[in-house]
Amino acid sequence: MSKSAVIIKGDGTGPELVDAMVKVLKECNSKIKLTPCEAGSEWWTKNGGNSYISDEVWQLLENSDACFKGPTTTIPTSKAPRSVAVSIRQRFNLYANVRPIKTFKNSTHQLDFICIREATEGLYSGIEFKIGDDAAIAVRKITKKSCEKVVRHGFKVATELKFKKIYVITKRNILKETDGIFWNVVQNIQSEFNQVAVEEYYIDNMTQQLVKNPERFNKSILLSTNLFMDIVSECASGHVGSIGNVYSGNYGDNYAMFEPAHGSAPKYAGSDKVNPVATILSGALMAKHLGEYEICNAIFTATEETINEGKCLTYDLGGSASLSKVANEIASRSKDHLP
Repeated sequence: MSKSAVIIKGDGTGPELVDAMVKVLKECNSKIKLTPCEAGSEWWTKNGGNSYISDEVWQLLENSDACFKGPTTTIPTSKAPRSVAVSIRQRFNLYANVRPIKTFKNSTHQLDFICIREATEGLYSGIEFKIGDDAAIAVRKITKKSCEKVVRHGFKVATELKFKKIYVITKRNILKETDGIFWNVVQNIQSEFNQVAVEEYYIDNMTQQLVKNPERFNKSILLSTNLFMDIVSECASGHVGSIGNVYSGNYGDNYAMFEPAHGSAPKYAGSDKVNPVATILSGALMAKHLGEYEICNAIFTATEETINEGKCLTYDLGGSASLSKVANEIASRSKDHLP
């Protein structure tokens, strides 16, 4: 029986990026049943409600094997719902957000490491309230249970890839209780994975090191809580040529969501201009998760060839090719790499 995936087209440039990703999968003869739907701020602006996701789409998600989320816009006002990504992560307990940082041949720094982020709690729990006209409080919720899930995932990925080190990012000298829970879980679980070393970095020092000497983290896992790793992975993404190249997966025990790491870029909507690489590679990760390993490998190889060759690149990578032209190039090359 073929696997199924819900495809959320998203906002801004999302629909055209998602169409490009779907085209590549279909050119590779993927057997995954793809069900397109709408969710996000553009849908919500027209329909209202307390969520960017309708009851009908939630039902589709519940009945699928995985989902793909195109870039969506989260309106930064108190009356708007929480983001599509956070809503899905919390609903399906997708505790591990995984962002590989792997550069291409023409990058100044040659990097190959993985950022793993706890994705269900921390400051993204959405617990905040006003205590007066000019003051408000946000709660950073950290639980041992959620820490155990993402930390164990980090050690498992390190073991599978034969990485020998995990860098744990905290601010434990200031956030003694919350980061203390995270650090204690790391120490306890490390005892099960003696071949993997652990080193702690504070968040401020880590961002400096990622600018100054990012190669030191090659063949390792960077692991942290929700906001810290959101910042760290975004900082690291600056070395990959463009945020438009950075792909990701969100994993739980029974479900997964895949998405590009960038936003919806509404000012470029419909212009056939933005970089489709992150969206296409996130789709390849989804194919791998749903059992289509050869298709995933073919898409990654084709994308690497396209970028390294340098003849068919979007504006953010120094080229002038359109979104659709880059997608067509990757699709054509992907087919050639399939058995």
